[in-house]
Amino acid sequence: MKEFEIAPDPDDPRLTERVRGLDQDGRSVETSVTVERPLTLYLNSQEVVTMMTIGDYPDLLALGYLLNQNMLRPDDEVIGVDYDDDLDVVVVRTREETDFEEKLARRTVTSGCAQGTVFGDMMEKFESVVLDPAARLRTSWIYALSRKVNQRPSLYLTAGAIHGCVLAEGDRPLIYVEDVGRHNAIDKIAGFMYRHGLGARDKIFYTTGRLTSEMVIKCVQMEVPIVISRSGFTSSGVALARQAGLTLIGRAKGKRFLCLSGEDRLIYDAASADQEDEDPRYERKGARS
Repeated sequence: MKEFEIAPDPDDPRLTERVRGLDQDGRSVETSVTVERPLTLYLNSQEVVTMMTIGDYPDLLALGYLLNQNMLRPDDEVIGVDYDDDLDVVVVRTREETDFEEKLARRTVTSGCAQGTVFGDMMEKFESVVLDPAARLRTSWIYALSRKVNQRPSLYLTAGAIHGCVLAEGDRPLIYVEDVGRHNAIDKIAGFMYRHGLGARDKIFYTTGRLTSEMVIKCVQMEVPIVISRSGFTSSGVALARQAGLTLIGRAKGKRFLCLSGEDRLIYDAASADQEDEDPRYERKGARS
């Protein structure tokens, strides 16, 4: 795959709107804001959830959501994904019926923005996953990935109020998607991987959002051994990462980062003193999380 096989398109007119307001001095200003719309997901004939999303890649979001909630198994045969733009509905069809009704009854609302959800039996798969112990992370890759993502045109730089997630191989960002919820963005990546048969055992996951328990669980289920974030950690996210043997890097901004789990995968091949400070465009925007 080439770098940025999928990347944000800030020029897509469906994703932002121009609105007028007043600034701190009472002057009239016009600015771009991110569009947020509902997307109702059906699995076969049953409604599963309505998500708030920017609306791009609804097919990937639907597939990834079902996979990461264990409603859809990797060996299930998907015979179609139908999206109706007028109704804001996406339907995933499988050859055989599923048993997700029981899972819906155990749904728990989490701290993730935009109605993130996690299910009680997600930990069943989490505890059985063995992440590749041979995977390695060079510190030079951390710095290179951060620079490439920061320099890429994005909705964040255009309008803000959004999270980004990246699947990378070494220092090469392969897939870069954004959404109003970081869990939506990671689900889009999971959907892409499923659709294209892309393995994750040698990949790196980069996100602009917080490393919460939900994000850690999804990354482990996807079998990604290394996760990097511009933002910080929650205690549950760190504990689960250590339990799973996941390498967890946070607060990766400019020349700084912090590793709280899986430090044995780190190879220090680039001195922090030789790196540049944070891109000032991101500093002006403030924290994404």
